[in-house]
Amino acid sequence: MELQVTWFVLWGVLWTVYFMLDGFVLGAGMLHKFVGRTDGERRVIINTVGPVWDGNEVWLITAGGATFAAFPTTYALMFSYLYTALLLLLFSLIVRGVSFEFRGKLESERWKGAWDTAILVSSFLPALLFGVAFGNIFKGLPMDRAGYHGSLLSLLNPFGLLTGLLFVLLFLVHGALYLSAKTEGDLSSRAKAVADRVWPALLLAAAVFLAAVYLSTSLYDNFFRAPLLFAVPFLAVAALLATRMFSAKRRILRAFAASCATIVLVVSTGVIGLFPNLIPSSLDPASSLTIFNSSSSRYTLKIMTAVALVFVPIVIAYKIWVYRVFRGKVTEEDVLEDPQAY
Repeated sequence: MELQVTWFVLWGVLWTVYFMLDGFVLGAGMLHKFVGRTDGERRVIINTVGPVWDGNEVWLITAGGATFAAFPTTYALMFSYLYTALLLLLFSLIVRGVSFEFRGKLESERWKGAWDTAILVSSFLPALLFGVAFGNIFKGLPMDRAGYHGSLLSLLNPFGLLTGLLFVLLFLVHGALYLSAKTEGDLSSRAKAVADRVWPALLLAAAVFLAAVYLSTSLYDNFFRAPLLFAVPFLAVAALLATRMFSAKRRILRAFAASCATIVLVVSTGVIGLFPNLIPSSLDPASSLTIFNSSSSRYTLKIMTAVALVFVPIVIAYKIWVYRVFRGKVTEEDVLEDPQAY
């Protein structure tokens, strides 16, 4: 039982770190065509995320791998039940990576414009789809012992779409603050202005989401059983307010750090509310997939724990090193002078 709980915590941490890191890349991708007014500015935006975006995907792959190895039944049924949505998500992530690489291969406005649109769409769709997927997991999927009774359209219910909207707005603010911190001059100012304009909509969406969680899900049950856990969503709200406060004072790095904290705490709220479920059933609670009825053997979990203790710190150390090396601002001069720039 202890190992199953350990891997549930690690599973939650992997998703949390992924959303915190890839969130600003998705946000930058959604904004780059609008915040960047010239080809040079758009290249600057792409190069702010160029050294890190593919490394951020490691956390997504690891989260999927951890689900497969630690909770194989959940992995199998999730990819069966949500096959179309997950396929759209996969294609979007593939197109985004290809777009970064192919955009600068030809000096053609039409060519670059097409890939700019591809970057926009392939950044928006994952943000929305991740939110819709987790919203439906929080709400519970229509499944029982006979199988899954939903479809792609049934995932687009009000709560799922609300969660998708929340993710999109979170990542827009997150990405705008990242761009403001990583660029200079008018480009940095425009990115900050976008963050300030989107923030009120994010605050409203967050307030509606917290109310909808109470009305549409059972996520708060764990919080009512252990009221001290309410500190997590309260801190999430505090971090969201701090994001706007620091931005207003032009302390962009602190605003970005507060945005990171907001995403971590929002996702943590959902993970805490799910425990011990991985995919709750909205039809029959006995058919819910939990960490106990869908886990691997104790021996497998022991091996995985030993592997994680060795390699997760290495990955963390590598990511810290990468962000330290590329911590400086990106300018048009840097992009023009570097033949390896996007």
